[in-house]
Amino acid sequence: MSFRSAFTPALRASRSAIRPAIRSRAAVRGYATEPAAKSSNNTLIYAALAAGVAGAGGYYFYGTDATPAERVEELKTAGREAEQIAEAKTGLGLKKKEDYQKVYNRIAEMLEVDDYDDGSLAPVLIRLAWHASGTYNAADNSGGSNYATMRFKPESEHGANNGLGIARDHMEKIKKEFPWISYGDLWTLGGVCAVQEAAGPIVPWRPGRIDGYDHHCTPDGRLPDGSKAQDHLRDIFYRMGFNDQEIVALSGAHAMGRCHTDRSGFDGPWTFSPTTFTNDYFKLLFDEKWSWRKWGGPAQFTDSKTKSLMMLPSDMSLTKDKEFKKHAKAYAEDQDLFFKDFAKVFNKLIELGVPKAQFASEPYHLKTMDEQDVAR
Repeated sequence: MSFRSAFTPALRASRSAIRPAIRSRAAVRGYATEPAAKSSNNTLIYAALAAGVAGAGGYYFYGTDATPAERVEELKTAGREAEQIAEAKTGLGLKKKEDYQKVYNRIAEMLEVDDYDDGSLAPVLIRLAWHASGTYNAADNSGGSNYATMRFKPESEHGANNGLGIARDHMEKIKKEFPWISYGDLWTLGGVCAVQEAAGPIVPWRPGRIDGYDHHCTPDGRLPDGSKAQDHLRDIFYRMGFNDQEIVALSGAHAMGRCHTDRSGFDGPWTFSPTTFTNDYFKLLFDEKWSWRKWGGPAQFTDSKTKSLMMLPSDMSLTKDKEFKKHAKAYAEDQDLFFKDFAKVFNKLIELGVPKAQFASEPYHLKTMDEQDVAR
């Protein structure tokens, strides 16, 4: 029996008890915060959760300055959150690892696109997962991957998200094939798939995100600005809860892809193999000589030898800041270390903003297409 089929009658049955409670703010607050009664009977669990949803929704109706439309949307969000938590706790209605492996495989099958950049969507899918998650603010627990708010304006039009409509459009094709998966789960799974299929590390991933509404959008300015240096990087990443080593490890994603003048204003790839996940980004930072590029665009560096690569001011700060340089040097010398640390911190990144109660399992290690071929 799915959670939805059990939840609906339980919700209906509890309405008569709920209505009196939401008539006063005090009653609403008390009712919403009471712990759910323990019972082996699933119906009682669902009824308690339904009551909690109604209580929380009542508080939102009577205790905030939100617009009527936002209040309705928040009620729906509370319902989705309760549903996800109930499914996580009971296991009813949950998709299995095999279901997510099928989604992974479909994403992997569409990665190669001859007429896009260097022939792969992997870099832009990593960027989509990154930017959907990197809006998190640990101080107020806002942002992150839980609500997939980049679907909405104004977040979809933030400067740091220029060009990501391409990634979202491609992922929409997957969403139509698997309508049951949330956008947050789909986008983060896409990033994991992109890393792994580009010969990168196996990144732990688990489902549990729900989709929100436009009023959950975060303000502009929460994502890194490549034109700035170490102080800016620390401001951005410390806000999310990362330390210096994690900042450097995440920066290693610049092994993939290139910048575009019609998006960020910058131009060019970071490495000679922009569709393969390696530690070349760190090696090139130290092995090549870099000079300011003479051109009409924003300030960026170019390699002195071929003048075909680029680095941003934020990248070069990894070689100038003492603490950053220590970790960047270690990753340049040891790809296995970089892969191990990147897998851990990328998993942390894509789970930012998701309540732990929404996760039903320990993270999965989904198999690459090559691994599945060997197993057959």
